[in-house]
Amino acid sequence: MSEPERFDVKSLGPAGILAALWLIAPAGLGFALLAYLGPVSDWLLSMGSWAPVLFAIIFAATSGLGLLPTYAQAVLGGWVFGIAIGLPAALVGFVGGSLIGWCIARLVSRRRVEDAIERHAQSRVIRTALVGHGFWRTLGIVTLVRIPPNSPFALTNLAMAACGVRLPSYLLGTAIGMTPRTAVLIALAAAGSASGAKDLQEFIGDGPGFWVFAGGIAAMIVVLAVIASIAKKALAKVAN
Repeated sequence: MSEPERFDVKSLGPAGILAALWLIAPAGLGFALLAYLGPVSDWLLSMGSWAPVLFAIIFAATSGLGLLPTYAQAVLGGWVFGIAIGLPAALVGFVGGSLIGWCIARLVSRRRVEDAIERHAQSRVIRTALVGHGFWRTLGIVTLVRIPPNSPFALTNLAMAACGVRLPSYLLGTAIGMTPRTAVLIALAAAGSASGAKDLQEFIGDGPGFWVFAGGIAAMIVVLAVIASIAKKALAKVAN
């Protein structure tokens, strides 16, 4: 019995290095942003009426370059602007970030990833399921891939761009798929900010208390888990 084909990671060249960076960097910087939520919020508010615009631009740039995760920036948006302004600004930010990420990924990967996929039978099947059946099917798959909260934003940008996903279905699927989890995070952050706390540490320590905060996090995890489970089942049906 012949051994199964292995995907040659080394053949990805710069795209492989970019994937590693986009997997590691957002995690650490995301925690740093949450740790300094108070000072960053004060700085944004000092920008006056331009604050939401600046937030969306920074969101797009840092998420598109793979520097900051979308979850941390969504928390910042909800904390500073609330739901009414924070959610639209975050949507503009991550759609803009997905466009930047797509352009960078296409530039870096060039034909390397596509050539590696062609040499690997299982990867060809996955790519065909993603991009080989027209706009609406691709839109549905992109949307479902974006829904789970554990879907890494920058790395997913790279994978989809390298697989040849067309820009219209990619951007629209990103906007639809990421809205539910972003809305949940922004709503939770807006509730924390409404308590009068200056940052997360004060909200947990001097606000409603650790257990109330933990309960809110647990409720958020349950909601996101249900959404992710539904998306996973739907994705399995669509990809078959």
